[in-house]
Amino acid sequence: MEAERLVSVIRQALAQSRGTPDIIAEAWQAQALAQAVGSRLAASGPQDLRGEACALSEIGGRSSGALDHPAARAGVARAARLTGIADPRAALTGLSVLLGEVGMALVGVACETDEQSLYWQCMEAIDAADESTDRVRGMLRLLDARERGEPGRGRERDGPHGAPHDAVSPVTGIQ
Repeated sequence: MEAERLVSVIRQALAQSRGTPDIIAEAWQAQALAQAVGSRLAASGPQDLRGEACALSEIGGRSSGALDHPAARAGVARAARLTGIADPRAALTGLSVLLGEVGMALVGVACETDEQSLYWQCMEAIDAADESTDRVRGMLRLLDARERGEPGRGRERDGPHGAPHDAVSPVTGIQ
């Protein structure tokens, strides 16, 4: 199944989740997909995305183990059905939205639970979703730079908030 379709399937399942177990399952599915997309792009995606894609794969792999869910223990991930990434930009954009939705859903679970272990699982998974989103956005910036004909201009030149160091300040008008 194509990456964009898998993102759509997981987003729909997350939206239809009716409780903590369902939300946890879909958060795990999203991180497994992030790992799979990262692995695929690291292996055969555009050359300038491969470093960020490898990091995304590592984050997805670490974080999917943070959530205790039967699907995680059984290793039954929809991401295993990933057949390709026809449009990296569309797949990454969809994945970014999905990870944001997962983070918000996990915040809801964390706020509602009285179980310490579930709370901390959610906190770890929220951090992982946020870190994955940062990597996805980094790849999208690299794709933007490549389309503008600026090879090599990407994350390594970003400042602490994602703006290039040589950007003109809107306040002072200087670099």
